[in-house]
Amino acid sequence: MAIAIRKPSEIEEIKKAGKIVGKTLKLLRENAKPGVTPLELDKMAEDFIRSQNARPAFKGLYDFPNAVCISKNGVVIHGIPDNEPLKEGDVVGFDVGAELNGWYGDAAITVGIGNIKEEHQKMIDVAKGALYHAIENIKPGMRYKQISKLIEDYITSHGYVPLRGYSGHGIGRKPHEEPQILNYVEGKPNQGEKVKNGHVFCLEPMLCHKNGEPVLGEDGWSVYCEDLDVGVHYEHQIAVVENRAIILTEEN
Repeated sequence: MAIAIRKPSEIEEIKKAGKIVGKTLKLLRENAKPGVTPLELDKMAEDFIRSQNARPAFKGLYDFPNAVCISKNGVVIHGIPDNEPLKEGDVVGFDVGAELNGWYGDAAITVGIGNIKEEHQKMIDVAKGALYHAIENIKPGMRYKQISKLIEDYITSHGYVPLRGYSGHGIGRKPHEEPQILNYVEGKPNQGEKVKNGHVFCLEPMLCHKNGEPVLGEDGWSVYCEDLDVGVHYEHQIAVVENRAIILTEEN
């Protein structure tokens, strides 16, 4: 497995793509309200990304039809935007990618529409908490599997389980590069590739209530938890610089 080590000048270019992603997620968060359709939000996001002289990285990627993965309620990831208006109480995930001058940015958030169930808000908070807990503890020399363990332990300690079969990933010149970073540990956490300065990657906790086995929807894209309850997803793009992790995709 060859994990690219990016020069500071390259990380600055990646950061520009990440900034567009962060701004797009902020736009989606602010406009995700009852009555708005996912397709309207998808177009809004695509128009904004293109206004920044960038390209929506997901549109056409592996034949995905839209600019943004918009995942409602039981869909955890890879939801296809539709024309059904959002309603009070919905839980909606937005996963955004942008390509600028050959460099890629990628991040995701999950939001509640209006007032949502307390249990669903807790789940969103745990997904975000798992992500930031892992980021705060990243340092060169640790194993990527140790990051996976940090995420898994945080999720399970709050009573949830990670979605199986999907992962975070390296990113840079391609939207998906080495390494694969699971949200749970396979094998021993003290084995495998080590984090180094110059690595750029995405961490993306995906949470299910009780059963994390994935179920693929009839559209060939939407991924559900096997318990078919609400799932949530949070993601940031990270660069390791001067012995610490820096977030490239904050909403700003």
